Amino acid sequence: MDLLLTILIVVGALIVLLIGYYIGLKAGRFKAWVEYKENVKEEREDAVKRSRSVLSGQFSEQLAPYLPNFNFSPSEVRFIGKPIDFVVFKGMDEKEIREIVFVEVKTGKASLSGVERSLKKAVEDKRVRWEEYRFNS
Repeated sequence: MDLLLTILIVVGALIVLLIGYYIGLKAGRFKAWVEYKENVKEEREDAVKRSRSVLSGQFSEQLAPYLPNFNFSPSEVRFIGKPIDFVVFKGMDEKEIREIVFVEVKTGKASLSGVERSLKKAVEDKRVRWEEYRFNS
């Protein structure tokens, strides 16, 4: 009788452990799913916020030549986008280019990227040249 009681207690304990494990597994998965849903919502909101910021910056960049205090005539400005926003051909309106100016537009606390800094350094070091390419058909 003692052996049968011991077996029943062990089997009962195993069943309770298995049920507890199953409930814990389901509860953990449910908690992870809820956290995932919350994180996805936050991540999407953050992505939308950053996307709006980027689009706003790009819009501001292209609009810059028409804003007050822009130092150049909009008709002498050409948008490039990357690695620099604009190239200005000063004097183009008068049909004689006197100066070429690279212009990078920044908003807020934005700073130059590594490529933009290297371009600035190349210009400052006068590592700029002219090359003509001819295509012969």
